[in-house]
Amino acid sequence: MARISYPQLDDSPEIAQLSSQIIKERGKLHNLYKMLLNSPPVAQGWLNFLTAIRQKCLLSGKIRELSILRIAVINKADYEFKSHIPFGLKEGLSNEQIHALENWQSSSLFNDLEKAVLAYTDSMTKEVHVPDAVFQKVNQHFDARGMTELTATIAAYNLVSRFLEALEIDPEP
Repeated sequence: MARISYPQLDDSPEIAQLSSQIIKERGKLHNLYKMLLNSPPVAQGWLNFLTAIRQKCLLSGKIRELSILRIAVINKADYEFKSHIPFGLKEGLSNEQIHALENWQSSSLFNDLEKAVLAYTDSMTKEVHVPDAVFQKVNQHFDARGMTELTATIAAYNLVSRFLEALEIDPEP
């Protein structure tokens, strides 16, 4: 059970309007967004930011989902992990790759690009400060826009997992 209550969707016209927008853009009102509606300005900013990350960037969906799933593993964010398995599969990750993320370093299922992205994701998530060698290895695969989008994706989904876990947001049924 979540640590704080979800707001009533008819508490205010602002919440009702924003929940309608979220349903229109996301297909349904997930518990994450229900919780965010406790602060409509935060919910609106979150929606705009994560929509840009997920739908407007040029970063490949496979790389995006690889990073998101790895972040969920590191942060023990089960809600995030389960939510992104279908996206990862749709974007081209295999079930085997998804389930090898726990110990990706010893797996032969990932190519050089994917290993570089996973190492970068690990550094950003675990240590925050990325060693030059890790950065240089991943930077070989991306231009400035790609590095910006990859870095923003990793940062954004660390935000997501931390928010989900701190408030113990209920998993989707």
